[in-house]
Amino acid sequence: LSSLINSVAGMSDQQLWGTLLSTALASRNEHTVREIAIEASEHLDESGLRAAKIAASLMGMNNIYYRFLHLVEDEEYGRLPARLRMNVLAAPGVPKIQFELWCLAVSAVNGCGKCVAAHEKVLRDAGVTREQIQKYDPPNAVHERLIAVLGRHCDKFNRQDKMLFLGYNVQFD
Repeated sequence: LSSLINSVAGMSDQQLWGTLLSTALASRNEHTVREIAIEASEHLDESGLRAAKIAASLMGMNNIYYRFLHLVEDEEYGRLPARLRMNVLAAPGVPKIQFELWCLAVSAVNGCGKCVAAHEKVLRDAGVTREQIQKYDPPNAVHERLIAVLGRHCDKFNRQDKMLFLGYNVQFD
């Protein structure tokens, strides 16, 4: 299948499909991951696919740890070394801003306020405007809520229906 994607909040194909894949992986819903991964593989090169997977797994680890720090309400934990391996952040295989956008999206889906704030700051420091970030992130709020529905009813929708359901105007040939 080939896909023609109409403009989605000003995102490039790489940004869109990296976002969809990384957030689908973050959802841990096997049906959703499988369906989105099929399409994403037609729009992302190997480094893009790898970076989207890394964003999901790295943020999964970080989101759990930093949410714990927030919820435990004991500042002493924050002074202890995190001991999280994040070497890949230095060279994720895609442009840094793109990777940060994917990390922001996964952190939003995972509900980690500290990570959302940290990635938003990195993006802002890199020159991304608030308006660009706001345009970019709202689909993720919808995406998070609909992932569960898609997973439960995956066999009732074709791929185009699923993407339209997520709010993306995707035409399949």
